[in-house]
Amino acid sequence: MLLLIALTGCSLNSNAAITNTTISNDNSKITVIDYMGREVAVPKKVDRIACLYAYTGHVVTMLGEGNKMVAVNNGLKRDTLLLDMIPAINDASVTNRGDKINIEELANTKPDLIFIQASTAKDEGEVRKLDELKIPYLVVNFNSIKEQQQSITMIGQALGKSEKAEKFNRFYNEIIAEVSEKVKDIPVKDRVRVYHSVMEATRTDPADSLPAEWIKVAGGVNVSVGENLRLIEKKYFASLEQILLWDPDVILVNQDGVADYILESSQWQTLKSVKTKKVYQLPNGVSRWGHPGGLETPLAILWTAKTLYPNKFADTNMEEITAKFYQEFFDYKLTPDLLEKILSGKDMRTPKGN
Repeated sequence: MLLLIALTGCSLNSNAAITNTTISNDNSKITVIDYMGREVAVPKKVDRIACLYAYTGHVVTMLGEGNKMVAVNNGLKRDTLLLDMIPAINDASVTNRGDKINIEELANTKPDLIFIQASTAKDEGEVRKLDELKIPYLVVNFNSIKEQQQSITMIGQALGKSEKAEKFNRFYNEIIAEVSEKVKDIPVKDRVRVYHSVMEATRTDPADSLPAEWIKVAGGVNVSVGENLRLIEKKYFASLEQILLWDPDVILVNQDGVADYILESSQWQTLKSVKTKKVYQLPNGVSRWGHPGGLETPLAILWTAKTLYPNKFADTNMEEITAKFYQEFFDYKLTPDLLEKILSGKDMRTPKGN
């Protein structure tokens, strides 16, 4: 299978756009261009990293630099597989809550490089505090497959791990190519209509979002895309009435417990997907597969395509591909029990407050 060839290191051309990087006049630094187009002088030698956006901690770990994290978003302390890979995260300082940074606590961790997300960079007060700290920071953000690949490229360049970053992107593109080839001839009228729940039952995907794109790549018709959703604190929600009218063939959820809620709630019982028990929990590994800020998007594409069209993906062995993925990209050998747990999506994150 092509995917297994990609995981064994076959050289493939990547379609990911390359983030520019140059050697600065100071030979101890390189210049990296971040999501906001800022040219940032980054030390060639980075020993201490602050990941104030959880996704960046997942990427840093994939690149083999996880033990250098000294400050993290609290979400990283809830990812049980990540903690098993990098126990040092337990001792890292939590220096931000959402977009608000405790700048004194961050300074005390003495990072060489800081990763933040775009919403933080759009807060003038937070930017002022970061600028006064005089420690280089890179803004990371993505709303599409291309932008996610660019973010991985950028982080790889900043940490001197470009080869590993591009290896990940080659694998990502290989999955896209193989899935696209298998679903391309399915008529629109025969494509599976999907509702994707993001953490909360009625939170879902707007147009121009990463999940909107990856579900389309997987051959699904995302019922919320292009619809009138409510925007509440940067999150998009459908009403239950809208979902009942959409009546999707399949419901995908990425939060443990939401599938059970939907299947058991009297309010959802008229949906065909509930009646046929086609409400599926997405897997959860280092991050939640298919989440807007998750790393394992390529695996989410493949798993979803196989779930929607099992006959077209009868030769796809998700257990084997998943095990090889974590071995290849995280140097981590999954036990059979842990592999089963990841694919079930259950009990892979500790509850908030624990």
